[in-house]
Amino acid sequence: MDNENQTTAAAASNSSAFSFISKGWREVRDSADADLQLMKHRANSFKNLAASFDREIENLIHSAAPTFSVPAIRQSSEIDFMKKLQPKISEFRRVYSAPEISRKVMEKWGPRAKLGIDLSSIRNAIVAEVDETEEEDIDGMIEFNKIRKGRRARFREEGQFGDWEPIRALKTRLREFEKKNSSVEIFGGFKNSEFVEKVKSSWKAILKEPQESKEVPPLDVPELLAYLVRQSGPFLDQLGVRRDLCDKIVENLCSKRKNELVLRSLAAGEPPIVNHDKINDELDLRIASVLQSTGHCYEGGFWTDFVKHDVSDGKRHVAIVTTASLPWMTGTAVNPLFRAAYLAKSAKQKVTLLVPWLCRSDQELVYPSNLTFSSPEEQEHYIRNWLEERIGFKADFKISFYPGKFSKERRSIIPAGDTSKFIPSKDADIAILEEPEHLNWYHHGKRWTDKFNHVVGIVHTNYLEYIKREKNGALQAFFVKHINNWVTRAYCHKVLRLSAATQDLPKSVICNVHGVNPKFLKIGEKVAEERELGQQAFSKGAYFLGKMVWAKGYKELIDLLAKHKNDLDGFKLDVYGNGEDAHEVQNTAKRLELNLNFMKGRDHADDSLHRYKVFINPSVSDVLCTATAEALAMGKIVVCADHPSNEFFRSFPNCLTYKTSEDFVAKVKEALANDPQPLTPEQRYNLSWEAATQRFIKYSELDRVLNNEHNAAKLRSNGKIIAKSVSMPSLSEMVDGGLAFAHYCLTGNEFLRLCTGAIPGTRDYDKQHCKDLRLLPPMVENPIYGW
Repeated sequence: MDNENQTTAAAASNSSAFSFISKGWREVRDSADADLQLMKHRANSFKNLAASFDREIENLIHSAAPTFSVPAIRQSSEIDFMKKLQPKISEFRRVYSAPEISRKVMEKWGPRAKLGIDLSSIRNAIVAEVDETEEEDIDGMIEFNKIRKGRRARFREEGQFGDWEPIRALKTRLREFEKKNSSVEIFGGFKNSEFVEKVKSSWKAILKEPQESKEVPPLDVPELLAYLVRQSGPFLDQLGVRRDLCDKIVENLCSKRKNELVLRSLAAGEPPIVNHDKINDELDLRIASVLQSTGHCYEGGFWTDFVKHDVSDGKRHVAIVTTASLPWMTGTAVNPLFRAAYLAKSAKQKVTLLVPWLCRSDQELVYPSNLTFSSPEEQEHYIRNWLEERIGFKADFKISFYPGKFSKERRSIIPAGDTSKFIPSKDADIAILEEPEHLNWYHHGKRWTDKFNHVVGIVHTNYLEYIKREKNGALQAFFVKHINNWVTRAYCHKVLRLSAATQDLPKSVICNVHGVNPKFLKIGEKVAEERELGQQAFSKGAYFLGKMVWAKGYKELIDLLAKHKNDLDGFKLDVYGNGEDAHEVQNTAKRLELNLNFMKGRDHADDSLHRYKVFINPSVSDVLCTATAEALAMGKIVVCADHPSNEFFRSFPNCLTYKTSEDFVAKVKEALANDPQPLTPEQRYNLSWEAATQRFIKYSELDRVLNNEHNAAKLRSNGKIIAKSVSMPSLSEMVDGGLAFAHYCLTGNEFLRLCTGAIPGTRDYDKQHCKDLRLLPPMVENPIYGW
């Protein structure tokens, strides 16, 4: 029975093979028949061309009769000329119309042969006959007849156009064709035919031979270890392993590749300098080449969600999410508002500003002058009016609200519920998280990097500095530091730190992406004009402005003035501000008998502040003091601490920094004794929001994303482009996804939330939020709620 099955299988295999070969020969035969038909058609076309030429000559002869009076001798000579030419044309037609010529042309000349006829002999004959006719008019008929007989004899001696180049070339090619073996020519053409190439490509596609894998050597153990160490960099950083140590380990493991780079540089005539970036690029290229040669294609990790915004409409969407809103005059309320206005000004992208909505009870605690709003539309109207009064143009962007609650202990607004769902999925393209650590401490919802194509975090506040001032501050700061690292790494693609005063977060760079209100720049220009006219621009001395809490520089200010009370005898300082610690700050200053004049807080652009010459800011808790930038924009002298938060302002000549308390006294006296220098146009531009927006687009990589260059970095190998993100799974992305999942599980437990300081009931928004924002209750949107 087995023998019969084997015999049947073999017969079926032979039958299929014979069928395949037969099909190939049929295609070859059909192709050859088509070629022969084409050659025959071209030969007939050549024959028809000769006949057509003959008819044209005959028509010319018949139409040679004169239609007007000419001398008789000229008329007869023209007629005789055309009659003499007719035998020559007939001879030409007879030669090229012969069946044997047509057959040989069809056998030899292929479909791509070019048909060229040299008619120079006919032209020479015609020209000669015309010359002879002119000579006949001069010398008479006797001489003409002699010349004509001689020409005719010589023309016939040449014999059927034997000296013509087409006939001579045809005979030569026919002789060469007879010498060659016809079978060799046929199969030689078959070997290079398009059919054979198609058969080869079909077999390659069926067999899928990994040709490139033979050329790419496999990864060795040091390369695998180096890649593992480099991908584990953020995790090792959490364990306390420095980044430079990881770089040295990778460099040592890739010593072989380093030697190859040195030799390559020497061969190219370049200096043999190999830095860490080149080693990383070479390692990426090796990994990508090996994975591509094996046919591997990375399609995402366990935690990754690829259902994101489609940019097919050609318009990008930017969502700016912040933790505060006007009329609360704080940095996270004002700066995101200006950022939204200037990003929308370019009209290259649609912008949405998402701000917290507070219930009436929380509004009374947060907003100044007992200002409250009954609806989001009313607050939006207030925000837009405030903004347009300061920027001078109508900002075309959308303002949306998410539910929030005010924490008295933290003095900040905590989001209630999943903030990300208040941006529709159709607009979920680019997210800018103002204070990403603050927004995500208790975030329990969809991961930002899964919903948005690009997520940028902007760090505004130095929370560690504030926490250290509290009870058990060192211990709390330790936990908060690692929680900030956790949430920013899990929920952001890029993090921007306004200055080095903040903690070093993963994926972060330092750049000041804030500008000043255009109103302050106009005040500075007005002051400069007054000084040019010789008028007194500054009639007052020094002042300080800020929220009256100890952490905002009031502790440093009182300590400095108390220590050098005698050195600054006669120095008077006006202080503007409101805050929770106002009563305590004023009592302390009164007890120490400091020459401080306390007044209620007001807008820095208020007319009463224009005439001050010196602004003093001793705060070291700020990340980037907005009031300092505003004072510089108004043309004032600023005295501030030599601190990373003031690094951006050091390039301005009117900024005087001090390192010690004695240096503080010297800088204050210097500022009071001298006049400020006028700002240059470049300095004014660096303080503007136009320049800040350009810096933000550059350092957040938003320009690359807005230009649809959202693919990952490319690597080039032997002229080929290899995409890193497609070829290589990233261990870092897998770890980030795991951290986000763990954070989601922990923030879903109400007991753990309360233990870490969350406001009770902030995992979801409450009934009052549903009423104010016209939302469905959480139990309706999520009937079965779990972690």
